[in-house]
Amino acid sequence: MLELKAVESGYGETQILHGLSLVSQKGKVLAVLGRNGAGKSTTLKTIMGLLPLKAGEIEFDGKPIGAKTFNVANGGIAYVPETRDIFPSLTVRENLEISAKNFGRSGSEWNMDRVLELFPRLDERMSNSGSQLSGGEQQMLAIGRSLLMNPRLLILDEPTEGLAPIIVKLIHDKLQELKTAGLSMIIVEQNFGFATSLADNVAVVSKGQVVWTGNAAEIRAANEVQNKWLGI
Repeated sequence: MLELKAVESGYGETQILHGLSLVSQKGKVLAVLGRNGAGKSTTLKTIMGLLPLKAGEIEFDGKPIGAKTFNVANGGIAYVPETRDIFPSLTVRENLEISAKNFGRSGSEWNMDRVLELFPRLDERMSNSGSQLSGGEQQMLAIGRSLLMNPRLLILDEPTEGLAPIIVKLIHDKLQELKTAGLSMIIVEQNFGFATSLADNVAVVSKGQVVWTGNAAEIRAANEVQNKWLGI
């Protein structure tokens, strides 16, 4: 579905990715793991066109991905950044309507009602501004807004960052629902248990390269890999 081939990218003259290659399969969840600074978030930003692709190829459904972020989004990839990036001065309803109006189509799989069914707490907070939400509510809003884009691939960067354990479990359960429904996902996550319990496949990144690939069961059993590349 999504394939990165020998990708090089970074910030200005600072190169972060050094020939990184990975594959995300349709209908599967890929967890991208690694220590801080390994290049995980840089990988996601490069996919989304937020950082320039300096070398290599990125293909989505066998075709080169667009260089501009809006082209990537229009092509069917939605991105939930680590910073969530909701609009703090807009209400929950207005944040959601931005996606619904721009990406909603007659007969779309995801609409406002379905998002509110997935996250009932958002229904209770529709008139509140983004700045009035807790961290967990902001994450729900960021995911809900992305789902209203009706993506074929959902990319999440550190979805549990800074959240209380009870909210982490809620987010896990909701992502599990999305997985069961067949939504393809890529998840970058520091929480090893969270990531591997959702993932079908795992790619471990270090110094801008993929250093290990396998399935979730394999990495849970690979203590040496965990110690060497993840510090677990």
